[in-house]
Amino acid sequence: MAKNISKSEKEWKSILTDAEYKVLREKDTEPPFAGKYVYNTEKGVYVCAGCGNELFSSDFKFDSACGWPSFSKPFSNENIEFKPDDTFSMNRIEVLCKRCGGHLGHVFDDGPLPSGKRFCINSVALHLKKK
Repeated sequence: MAKNISKSEKEWKSILTDAEYKVLREKDTEPPFAGKYVYNTEKGVYVCAGCGNELFSSDFKFDSACGWPSFSKPFSNENIEFKPDDTFSMNRIEVLCKRCGGHLGHVFDDGPLPSGKRFCINSVALHLKKK
């Protein structure tokens, strides 16, 4: 992982699309089943749309039927961070890009074995680097 990236909100707005900015910087969520990677089966590495940090491998993507791309584990634990999130009176764990601090989605304990994790990630927060 490269050094952390720090930009002003003006800089982020100039490099991200409106949808990317709303999710990555304002912690919004895209509508379920609307993201471009929900049903994607192409092989590659999903990187942060904000900074290019490698986040998830297609090898660990699965169809959870939740409406967002789901992964059983990250590309590397060093590339993401977790933060408690109790917004909307829900007890969840937020997943963030460790390099730029961008909001990616949430992780839940109802995924497939062996990890038992379901990383529920917004498509708009990702770009796919195809193999």
